[in-house]
Amino acid sequence: MKTPAVIEALGALAHEHRLAIYRLLVQRGPEGLPAGIIGQRIGLLPSSLTFHLQNLQRAGLITQRRESRQLFYSVDFTAMNGLVGYLTENCCGNSGAECAPGCAPATAAKVAKRAAKVA
Repeated sequence: MKTPAVIEALGALAHEHRLAIYRLLVQRGPEGLPAGIIGQRIGLLPSSLTFHLQNLQRAGLITQRRESRQLFYSVDFTAMNGLVGYLTENCCGNSGAECAPGCAPATAAKVAKRAAKVA
């Protein structure tokens, strides 16, 4: 991932609502969610939701697909992994020390607390 794309992606995530939308979509996985459900869960009016979804989409972080009359949004996991890879590619200054990020799920209490904030 190139530096300008990283800056755009981080800028898109540097907003409370967009970060909440992104985290919700990451939890949902590849199938994503329809725009209406995202708006309900985050508590945004349709016009505000559209603005934030378009920002995330322009940054290359989410994708959109149409199913009948509904628009579904999902995370572009390749872009997400590219962003994390960019941020960690020179971890520990290439000293050979084990510092690669690990994917350890949060405890159930933390997950429940985060879900309550989003809902």
